[in-house]
Amino acid sequence: MVGTMYSISRLIRQSVAFLGLFLLLLSGTVQAASEGQGPVFLDREIAEIKAEVAALSQTLFELEESVLHPSDTQVAVFLAQKEKEGLALDSVEIYLNDSPVSSHLYSDRERESLRKGGIQRLYIGNLPHGSHQLKAVLTARSANERFIRREVIHEFRKRPGESRIQMTLDAAAPDYEPVVSFREWQ
Repeated sequence: MVGTMYSISRLIRQSVAFLGLFLLLLSGTVQAASEGQGPVFLDREIAEIKAEVAALSQTLFELEESVLHPSDTQVAVFLAQKEKEGLALDSVEIYLNDSPVSSHLYSDRERESLRKGGIQRLYIGNLPHGSHQLKAVLTARSANERFIRREVIHEFRKRPGESRIQMTLDAAAPDYEPVVSFREWQ
């Protein structure tokens, strides 16, 4: 349902922006033609209209985010990789309270980004206050070419306000066994 609301909202936003831009361009063209002004006037008008549409779009986006993801119930899950050479991540699946909420297959470019210290947002959503369970299923190849699949569980308590949980993946030599740690940001 949230996805449908988001799609409808996006379609409405795009339609309103297009219609507004079209009407303003049309009125500007008519006005410029009647006043005998040239293309310089139209270029300036178009730039102003684009700026107004961009500002309205940003305002609508912020409103949409506050409705879809109110900060009081918001939960975000991030992934970082500590050991840069010990593991090549293939996929991550995230479950909240035994319900799948996110999955991701990694490209070579994304793996490289994580190796360089990047942090990836895996999930953002809403949860009621109280106790919850986060489960992550990781598949990867270790530096010694072994295929690894790990399932880790993190119990946490959602409190009022935004909650951010960072999963850190580590796999140090010589055995390259993956270790996942969790850190809750407040």
